[in-house]
Amino acid sequence: MRLFILARHGESTLNHEQRINGDPSVRVPLTEKGRDEARLLGQQIAHVPLEVCVHSRFERTRETAEVALAGRGVPFVTDPLLDDIDVGELEGGTLDDYRAWKRSHARADPFPGGESLDGAARRYAQAFRMLLALGEDRILVVTHEIPLRYAINAAAGSDDLDGPTHQLANATPYLFDESALQRAATQIERLTSD
Repeated sequence: MRLFILARHGESTLNHEQRINGDPSVRVPLTEKGRDEARLLGQQIAHVPLEVCVHSRFERTRETAEVALAGRGVPFVTDPLLDDIDVGELEGGTLDDYRAWKRSHARADPFPGGESLDGAARRYAQAFRMLLALGEDRILVVTHEIPLRYAINAAAGSDDLDGPTHQLANATPYLFDESALQRAATQIERLTSD
């Protein structure tokens, strides 16, 4: 059986400040708590013979992977399809501002200067299909809360990518077999088709 372990990165400095970041060129490291969370993730997956770790372009995902897999010799692959949502002009703004913008717009509306939630969801479906196409059987994926939430809800057949599972803990492993990841990609594509 193929195993895909998906995890959100550990707490970042901007998570702590309740601010948002969708630009991978902006440096956002983990907090000390985030590094502790990454170490715990490493303990939780220590006995899984991982073949590769795929992460987004964001520093916080790479740092989480490095801490969790320290000393294991697992190769890393960076994939921009797993990046957080490009929030454009909302970059660095508060989480409250982000939520207010979301409440007053449709999922198909792009953030000013950024991408739409539906566009990002379709990108995540592509990322999941890319993961499925890899030759490895044991894959750790370190990404962000939104793609992980979408994967969990879509794999369960929900018609709402944001529910019923909404809040996800940092650096916690969520397990998907091949069929669950395929279901997630298919459901996301169905819910976000033009």
